Amino acid sequence: MSLDDARTWPCAANTCHRDLRDHELAGEQCLCSPCVSAIRTWMHEIPLQMIVLGGSRQRETTGTVGGRGGTRTPPLPGRDDVLNLVGPAAWTTVPDPHGDSEGPTPIVGTLGDWMRIICEERRWDGPDETTPEALALWLAAPRRLDWACRRPWAGDMRDELYSLMRTIRGITRLRPQRRPIPQPCPRCDSLTLTETDHEQYIDCSTCDSLFTRSDLALGAVATAARITADQLDVA
Repeated sequence: MSLDDARTWPCAANTCHRDLRDHELAGEQCLCSPCVSAIRTWMHEIPLQMIVLGGSRQRETTGTVGGRGGTRTPPLPGRDDVLNLVGPAAWTTVPDPHGDSEGPTPIVGTLGDWMRIICEERRWDGPDETTPEALALWLAAPRRLDWACRRPWAGDMRDELYSLMRTIRGITRLRPQRRPIPQPCPRCDSLTLTETDHEQYIDCSTCDSLFTRSDLALGAVATAARITADQLDVA
């Protein structure tokens, strides 16, 4: 298939609706740049989320004290959904003939699986520690993430990490905040720029472009110069 035939090739992630742009196709990316940026943001967010998860271990108790209600099975010493997420993970496939394994995959299990795939294919060394924080920051490193986004499994990685972050945020109720930027988009001139906590880029919801703060500073200078030139022409 020629590059011309692939001009509208979609991003490999099922959870993304964008098409790959020319520069992304030329760089052999399987994921669009916004998806790559999102993964990097999620990985930098996980250490902060771990602090909240650590404080969410205890089970909330309601009702009166001294009642005789309950079950024959003693309750877990904490919230099972949180304990599943922050607990250890098996490094090999665990048989489950009775189908009684429940709950989300631990964070170290999800991140560790992708770390091992990258290490096996690229022959890189993994992080010194296999904690959620260390694994997340290892995966967020530009050299590793930029390489991973060009692999045929990049879409599966993005979808799985997206699901993991939805689970984490569903427990902590801690979500990055989006704020409008009062400046025209340097590309399409619309007033739909927004910035999101922890994200490296500011995005335009009209043309899907991504900008750094330096890009916007240059754009502001160009806009001011254009306005001044228009005013001089009118005068």
